[in-house]
Amino acid sequence: MRIATIYYNHIVAGELLETDDGEYRFTYDSLYVKQYPLQCITFSMPVQQQPFISNRLFPVFEGLIPEGWLLDIATKTWKINSNDRMGLLLACCKNCIGALSVKEKEANDEK
Repeated sequence: MRIATIYYNHIVAGELLETDDGEYRFTYDSLYVKQYPLQCITFSMPVQQQPFISNRLFPVFEGLIPEGWLLDIATKTWKINSNDRMGLLLACCKNCIGALSVKEKEANDEK
């Protein structure tokens, strides 16, 4: 299981979890829901308490992962399989252009 903290404009927006079964869950942070109820990270994922669940990485996060020659560099540099979408997201998307950024949450990190 891998967990990432998702930031929107440097504010914790929520958590993305990849289970050992390959299921993805995105849950907005409860404080974010209270303070920014109208500021969704994408229109297809409105701010809500309930998690979003999918068998594939959500398109908003998939779109952050590099493509083409930049993907080739990333997979070779970090030795990540190009099919490991969560691994690529965690390695490549810490400081993205745009509002979203991703930081891996370690097992001992507090919420």
